[in-house]
Amino acid sequence: MRRLLLAGNWKMHLDLRGAIQLAAGLRRELADVADRDVVLFPPFPFLADVADAVEGSSIEVGAQNLHPEPQGAFTGEVSGAILASVGCRWAIVGHSERRDLFGEKDAFLNKKLRAALAAGLKPILCVGEHLEERDAGRAESVVAEQVRGCLDGFGAEDMERVTIAYEPVWAIGTGRTATPQQANEMHGVVRALIGERFGSGVASATRILYGGSVKPSNAKALLAEQEIDGALVGGASLKVEDFVQIVRA
Repeated sequence: MRRLLLAGNWKMHLDLRGAIQLAAGLRRELADVADRDVVLFPPFPFLADVADAVEGSSIEVGAQNLHPEPQGAFTGEVSGAILASVGCRWAIVGHSERRDLFGEKDAFLNKKLRAALAAGLKPILCVGEHLEERDAGRAESVVAEQVRGCLDGFGAEDMERVTIAYEPVWAIGTGRTATPQQANEMHGVVRALIGERFGSGVASATRILYGGSVKPSNAKALLAEQEIDGALVGGASLKVEDFVQIVRA
């Protein structure tokens, strides 16, 4: 059975004091949780401080983004090597907000995934369809195209370090959530795609998270589904009590 992974994406929220308080609170409240993995994704400026706040616990820290180049004249960007040097162990790649607001395409995200792996980071690749694509009956084909494009040229050993997050764009920050059955169905589609490309063993071991308005009231039902291996949580990860309930669901 795959070990559950609960990831908190703090996006562009909090200040330094609030980030440290949140991390410390989660460390305290989750000290006895040993049967699942927890990763926090604070804004870039808080990474080292949050890593310090959870040091010695089972909670790990990741970055919300990274640049595909290891170094260079890229003002305002951050490389995987820089992230690893301040305690990062994970990186989110291809979040729908990066795709929609910053125009990031699959080929570019493929480079980011490679950069994350080269820096020793474990990437979480986000895929998902918009509402109009689902309504048009294209949800599966859209997600399949994203998975194939982002993982083009990858080998089975690479895939062993990659986590997938299915996040229907219409359910992110909207209060709407895919039903557990809808989410489980798409997770099954993604797992089948991984199996076709990398083999059944890799597909079985790959963790596929659900992201999209996950909250304490729906986490238990989502995590009970066979194909769902955890959650990428947005707004509900900004409150200790909410995220703790989700982790324990």
